[in-house]
Order: sequence, then C-alpha cells, then structure tokens
Amino acid sequence: MTDLTTHGDERTRVLPVVIEHPSVSPAAEALTTELLRPEPGAGGGQSLVPAARAPFVPNPDLATLDARAISAWFGSRKVLDRVSLTMPAGVITSLIGPSGCGKSTFLRILNRMHELVPSASLAGEVLLDGEDIYDPRKKLVDARKHIGMVFQKPNPFPAMSIYDNVVAGLKLTGTKASRDEKDYLVESSLTKAGLWKEVKDRLRSPGSGLSGGQQQRLCIARSLAVTPRVLLMDEPCSALDPTSTRVIEETMLELAAEVTIVIVTHNMQQAQRVSQQCAFFLAEQGLSLIHI
Repeated sequence: MTDLTTHGDERTRVLPVVIEHPSVSPAAEALTTELLRPEPGAGGGQSLVPAARAPFVPNPDLATLDARAISAWFGSRKVLDRVSLTMPAGVITSLIGPSGCGKSTFLRILNRMHELVPSASLAGEVLLDGEDIYDPRKKLVDARKHIGMVFQKPNPFPAMSIYDNVVAGLKLTGTKASRDEKDYLVESSLTKAGLWKEVKDRLRSPGSGLSGGQQQRLCIARSLAVTPRVLLMDEPCSALDPTSTRVIEETMLELAAEVTIVIVTHNMQQAQRVSQQCAFFLAEQGLSLIHI
C-alpha cells in the first residue's frame, strides 16, 4: 500500500486494488505513476490536495462497504477478475482508470444493478457492515435503500415536480410519511444537496426545467431522501460546467460526514480534490486489475 502525503497531516491514499493476481507489469506501474502525477503547487512544489481542505476525520458510525473477490461477466466476456476493495466508513473513495477497465461495472455491482443486465453474472461478495447484500434472504429494495446511486447523466423524473422528485424514493422503498414529514424531508435533502436556496420558491415546478448542474443536485437530493448509508456516484460531473462541478464537489465533501461515498471519475484533479482514498483500475490482458 502506498501513502501519498499532502499538506500538513492530510493525505490521499492511492491503493493498488487488492487482486489475487501476479504482480503488475512495469508498463502498468508506469501508467499508474503518470496518471497520478501531482500538479505543481503555487510555490513551485508538489501539491496533491488543495491546502484549504480541512483535516479529514472519518466518522466511525457510518457504513463500511467491502467488496471481496469480485469477478464479473457479460455473457462469456470477463470484465472484472477477483477484485477486492474496502471502502471505509465516512470516506470518499475515488475509482479512476482508463475507459473500459470496469469502473462503472464495479460501481453497479455495489448496489445490485449489474444483475439487471440479462447476460450479466458475477462472483464474490459485497458486504455492507459485514452483511452480504447478495444474500438470497436480502431484498433487492433493501440494498437500494441503503446504497444510493447517482448517474453520469442527470435523470430527474420529467413529469414530476422538484418536490415529487425528492420524495419519489419513499414510494419505491415502501416508506410511509406524513405531509409534514415529507415537507421536512424535501427541505433537508435539498439543503444537503446544496439546492434548497435556489428552488425553495418553485418546488412545484418540473424538475426537468432546472439547469444540468441543478438537475444533478436534485438527483443527489432524491438519493439522500431515503437516508442511504452509502452513496455511489458514476462520473456525476462529466457533463457539467466548471461552476456546477465545483458546487457538486463541495456538496460531496459536506456529505462525507453523513454518508460513505464512492465516485467514479476520469478527472485526476477531481479525485485528489475530493477523495481520501483512490483505487486505480487498469485493464490488462482483457481483465480489470486494480491498484489501491
């Protein structure tokens, strides 16, 4: 395991993904080094994390997600090979690497979306605080309630208002709530997503009428409304402008105190800005290897 030290006591851990595989080739190591090369700091030195970020203190009461020996297939094509990764409680873990190396597939496995693809199959375990979410006795809806998902493209329900978009998850999870409880939930979820001040006077307007960045924050609020313990984010800023990206990143850093976050990103600078742990996926010989 390699620790890359940053300003003061801060550090972003870059973890070679634990995999029951031979050691990584020199070419793979070289690519890892190049992708994770730090940018020059303001004083000419090296800086991996902005100096303004406060020292990170993980919340021990939050959920730990543990993937063990995960292999995945689409038909006969194997896309992940015995990948193991612990995503600690209250930590933002970034998954980085080249396109096609299995990052998004791995992310979808973490909340049982992979199994929705007819030709898909998998092996291994995904443990949420020690309990396997793929246990046959576990309901699919329970996994979705505890492990929320935000996709690359904002996907608010177009026929629903901003208010109804936020509370939509309650129906899907079978959660009953009074009108006052829903009102509180809408305000608190939109506040956590950094959107409340912008939309509080038009909650009955269509969610599809918001800007791209606002729609993405609405989707984050919708996920938070069912009080997940883990939030998965698949390139949530890839289609957004720099200002919206900054707001989403600030939102993630604030949410880390309440929920364990796993994010897929192609932006190396974003990974070093927001995450405390970074797992690098590398496609080699048709399989996906990961370095932590």
